[in-house]
Amino acid sequence: MAVFQNNYLIMRHGQSEANVAGVIVSDPAIGCERFGLTKQGSEQVISSALEHKEAGITQVICSDFQRTLQTAKLVVDTLNLPLPQPEIGLRERFFGSWEGKSDKHYQDIWEKDPRDGQPVDNEVESAAAVLQRGYKVLERLEQQHKNQVILLVSHGDMLQILRTAFVGKPPQLHRSLSHHETAEIKQLVSQGDEFPVFG
Repeated sequence: MAVFQNNYLIMRHGQSEANVAGVIVSDPAIGCERFGLTKQGSEQVISSALEHKEAGITQVICSDFQRTLQTAKLVVDTLNLPLPQPEIGLRERFFGSWEGKSDKHYQDIWEKDPRDGQPVDNEVESAAAVLQRGYKVLERLEQQHKNQVILLVSHGDMLQILRTAFVGKPPQLHRSLSHHETAEIKQLVSQGDEFPVFG
């Protein structure tokens, strides 16, 4: 069985203007242009980057949403790394007709995830689809790099769902994992670990 050639860390963006406003922003047409980090969010990112200085991060790959791109740029500036590389495969989960509405509706979506598994109500991107595109990013990076420590900067649902593949859970049970806080950095997988089998 194939093994990973790189170490991967994952980071959720810092506190964003969408978080503070309490609105769902998942449409790239909006999220790539607006709703960047707050001052507190920027401070969170810098603090988190410094806490992981010894992790030996060599490069940063990020969603192209404003909040994740700003997060990634702060990380590379803080750690004196090469410019981050945007990756659309790491974008926020698309929340369909919930776009622009109160983030209280996340709970409605998450409660339906375990029951549906596949396409969800209100044109919400399924957890399975999110996992597939996140995992394809890892496959591409494995083809391009070796012996690197790569930080993936993305969004809460994408990261929670991606982690399910590495703990042996179906993607629709992503909320059973520990919550990924803003600007938090976690280990995803280590060099030499086997590729998970899912689906």
